[in-house]
Amino acid sequence: MRFTEIDLFGVYVAPISLMLVGAWLITLALRRIANRAGVLHHVWHPALFTFAIYVIVLSSWILMVAR
Repeated sequence: MRFTEIDLFGVYVAPISLMLVGAWLITLALRRIANRAGVLHHVWHPALFTFAIYVIVLSSWILMVAR
């Protein structure tokens, strides 16, 4: 797949920006699930853990789209 600009209501947007927002929404859902399951109480630094999950989700999504 080529990473070309996407026309969003007349504004050309880089596809990575849409992936950033999508990965953030997925991370929010995963953080809520982890909080309800009690996983975040066993983590040393919850914000760092959440950021690491965000990076994993974003990089996985980019690798899947690039293939």
